[in-house]
Amino acid sequence: MKTVFDPLAQRYPSQRFPLYARGGMVNCSSPQAAAAGLEALRLGGNAMDAAVAAAACLTVTEPTANGLGSDAFALVWCEKEQRLFGLNASGPAPMLADARRVLDEGRDAEGRMPTHGWTPVTVPGAVGAWCALNERFGRRSLAEDLSPAVRYAREGYPCAPNLARMWQLSLDSYRENQSDPCFDAWFDTFAPSGLAPEAGDLIVLPHHADTLEEIGQTKGESFYRGALALCIDAESRKYGGFLRYEDLAAYRPLWVEPIRVNYRGYEVCEIPPNGQGIVALMALNVLKEFAFASREDPLTAHRQIEAIKIAFADALRHVTDPAAMQLDYHELIRPEYGAMRAAEIGERAKIRTAAVPPKSGTVYLCCADGEGNMVSYIQSNYMGFGSGIVVAGTGIALQNRGADFSLNPADANVLRPGKRSYHTIIPGFLMKDGLPVGPFGVMGGYMQPQGHVQVVMNHVDFHMDPQQALDAPRWQWMRDGRVTVESRFDPNLARALERRGHAVSMDLDTPSFGRGQMIIRLPNGVLAGGTESRTDSNIALF
Repeated sequence: MKTVFDPLAQRYPSQRFPLYARGGMVNCSSPQAAAAGLEALRLGGNAMDAAVAAAACLTVTEPTANGLGSDAFALVWCEKEQRLFGLNASGPAPMLADARRVLDEGRDAEGRMPTHGWTPVTVPGAVGAWCALNERFGRRSLAEDLSPAVRYAREGYPCAPNLARMWQLSLDSYRENQSDPCFDAWFDTFAPSGLAPEAGDLIVLPHHADTLEEIGQTKGESFYRGALALCIDAESRKYGGFLRYEDLAAYRPLWVEPIRVNYRGYEVCEIPPNGQGIVALMALNVLKEFAFASREDPLTAHRQIEAIKIAFADALRHVTDPAAMQLDYHELIRPEYGAMRAAEIGERAKIRTAAVPPKSGTVYLCCADGEGNMVSYIQSNYMGFGSGIVVAGTGIALQNRGADFSLNPADANVLRPGKRSYHTIIPGFLMKDGLPVGPFGVMGGYMQPQGHVQVVMNHVDFHMDPQQALDAPRWQWMRDGRVTVESRFDPNLARALERRGHAVSMDLDTPSFGRGQMIIRLPNGVLAGGTESRTDSNIALF
């Protein structure tokens, strides 16, 4: 059976071809992280070891988007068990956190969850994800998987161009907090000279290296129930945070059953709520009711955008920690519901919700080994470096995932002690006839499900290889009603969308349209991979 895409076709201007491998493949937004994953494979590890090695390395080589205080999600195909596993390593709100308490203490003058400082910090789950993946599936010790990350942190690595750009943007945004002592450790760690690194500068993170070593040697226990946990607790108490040792000690990642939608014979798989992967599935469940002849047809983009708007309208109303949801989320992806919602899409754009989503920082990686194992993995500090909080002397940069909580008690996603927030980060996975096709993902806040829909349709409907599927110019619906498009988006298509009632504008900030990776297993077992042309991505393979 031949592939349905033309591997020599270059439909878009990235000038990248798909890469092919037999023994293994690691796709990352950082070349060093891809190399770390490949090192794990070459030294006897499997795809799960490679994912842990790459993920740990990304906290070092892309701290502008993730860190030791991140959350994480993963979809794991285990060839031996012939099963797809889901891992939810998002952390709950601390037990001291409560909407009324935040409002009463006036932590935000506008009555919303603040985005920086200790208040939006929830229990970090990424280290727990590494431990869970390594313990359940890994062949190497956790310390061995983390060793490349330790090396890069201690010996240094050169700053890449996009990394330098994102670092400068973050530094500019944090300067307004520079007088607050709780941010001192961030500036000491990431801007010790008062400047952001430039492309080619050597970056060394010695405290980060020591902490990674301790995590490896203790199999993560120090981070949640030992010396590192005590350091986090002490810093939180010192600066009025809610997070405590007891929150960390009680934390365990959750193994979950992936949710799926059949899209033209493919199973598109996502992590269930509290993640927003269900948004992509809801949109695809609507879009399968239509036939699409061409990606460049204005009706295609119009229907995609309207389906995304419908999906977000439902998800933002209902999705939160599943224990607190008033609706069975499976109802939102039933075929009958998709057909009903598809019937609502006409020839003109409709306004279905309002509010502008924030931009965020996230890293996505995928990997596969020569035995058939595959991993789709994502971790994030949410908004760039996250909360701006670094635990002094440890290099632990904490996420600000709690910023997505509402303080309105009538909202499904209202802040409550021990509750997981609506979560933007989502790994994706394709299957067909019960067998794995491959992992994919597009990082970038509320762009992620929109990127998932576009990449899946590029591959399934329009027969693009993984590189083409990622390179294709993207649109992004912003919840104030605008549709932004990349600078290389077809202007005729943009004008046709305007005639249908969409408020279209061009956005020159290319990373805001997401940064993705994708691996497809061909019928003969060969791996075909694509990596993001919008950032410093790389594929390591053998």
